[in-house]
Formats: sequence, structure tokens, C-alpha cells
Amino acid sequence: MNIEQAKRIPLADILNKLGCTPMQQKNNETWYLSPLRKEKTASFKINHARNVWYDHGEGLGGDTIGLICVYLKRSNENNSVSDALRWLTNMMGYATRIEPIHTPVDTKNTPKLKKVEVKALSEPALVHYLEGRGIPLDLADRYLKQVRVENTESGKKFNLIGFRNEDGGYELRSRSFKSNVGKKYLTFIRGNVIKPPGVHIFEGFMDYLSALLQHNNGNNFDDDAIILNSLSFLSHATPFIKGYGYTTAYTWMDNDGAGIAATRSLQAFLKTEENLTHRVMNHIYAGHKDVNAWHMHKLQLT
Repeated sequence: MNIEQAKRIPLADILNKLGCTPMQQKNNETWYLSPLRKEKTASFKINHARNVWYDHGEGLGGDTIGLICVYLKRSNENNSVSDALRWLTNMMGYATRIEPIHTPVDTKNTPKLKKVEVKALSEPALVHYLEGRGIPLDLADRYLKQVRVENTESGKKFNLIGFRNEDGGYELRSRSFKSNVGKKYLTFIRGNVIKPPGVHIFEGFMDYLSALLQHNNGNNFDDDAIILNSLSFLSHATPFIKGYGYTTAYTWMDNDGAGIAATRSLQAFLKTEENLTHRVMNHIYAGHKDVNAWHMHKLQLT
């Protein structure tokens, strides 16, 4: 959003977002209790024709940007024009939307699963599968669980590798099985640094763990990380990034059509964030489908 776009947002809409209720209407002016301080008698007015405001108690007035600059200052937040534009973009719904990338899913043969138990990884077949993907047990233990599930149609129970998401569900994997239990959603992992400068965005957890091994000796990133668990959750990543203050976003999408489309969609969104640089990491694993395939190649597992 630029300055001219921000100035055209009706002040009444902004005040509504701030929880302010109109107290009195006079011709083309509406009076409110001031959003800048506590008061009992309405002394804050907006002129709808000119889309300007004036606070008689403060002796201040101006346009939409000026109002939000003062509001942020009174809230002990950063209050530059850029900060006001970011606030307006976030709060008024004018942010560039990340379009989800839909990939075909075979729902006919997907069993209905119920979570029975969650514990540390121990089943040899699951550990061997992870090792075959280049993921050692000491790293897997930090991020993955062994999830016992029941097929509610057949009654059969079995163990799978589970990766927890932000809604309490689990992505499930084994050598011959890929599904989820509980609500499907993305996963957000805090880095080692409080308020880090960067955020890494991955399609799946195998790619995330592979990047840790190849780039950070298996240690957690200092930066934050978002694992989408499905490209359909691209748009859900927005609230984790917008206005947080990241200076670099690293994207690790697959080297296929869907991954390329996702990277372009992310690029369009990330451009709307102030002082945020987008670093596309695909060149590192060029020639391979994804980060894990590159990692396995490096370990001579393929």
C-alpha cells in the first residue's frame, strides 16, 4: 500500500477497527470518544467529505496516516509513516494475498485415522526409513514423534512417523504411507534467536531437517522456520511474517511446477513487506526435486 491508497481509506472504517463507536452525527461529521486516550465526552470528529480528523482534546488533526502515526506512538510502537502504512495494510485487509497452490490428492484410498498414542521414536522400521532419507535419530528425536493410529474402518492399528503442526494435528509418514491425523495445518518453529532477522519457508519437514543437516550441522536455525506441510497453506503463512520485522525470507520450495508457482506467489507477497529481502534457495539443490533429494544425493543414498 502506498501513501495515496492509505489516504483514501475511510476514517470511519479505521475507527471501527480500533473499536470506536460513533457517538453523534452532525451533517457530514461524526463524533467519537478519542482512540488516543480515555475520555467520557466525545471530542474526536471526522469529516467524511474530506476524510480528515480532529481531536479537540489533543489539539491534533490530520489524515489517515497521521492518525495511525499518533495511535502507534501512544501505544509505544514504532510510529513512522512506513510503520503506519504497514499497520493499515495489515488491519484493513489490503495485503497482497498469497494464492494457495493446489496439488492433486487421492482421497478415495485415504483411510480415516484416529490418534491412539504419541511417544518417542523407537520402532526399528521407522528409524531405518528415516536413516534411508538421511535423517539420523538424534535429529529426528528433536522434531518427530512415533504416532500410533487406528484405522476407524478396519480397526487396524499401526505406528507412523509424526510431525506436529500448529493446530495439534500430525503429518504422518512411513516408507509406504503418507497422510495426516487431526486437522492439517502448517508448523512454525522458533529459532535460537529472539526476534531473529530471518525466516525460512519449507514445503515439508523432510526438507527442513535436510537443510538443518546440510547448512547448520543438524542444529536449529538461529532464524525462525515455517513448514507448510502443504502448498495449500501458503496463504496461512502470511500472519507469521507480516509486520514481524524480518529482514530476509529464505524460500526452499520444490524444483517442480507447483514449487515454482509457490515461489512466485511468495515473491509477490514478500515484496509488500518493508525492508524484507527474498532469497530463493533453489539454486543450492538445482537438479534435484527437493532439498531432501539433494541431501540424499550428497550422502550417496541414491
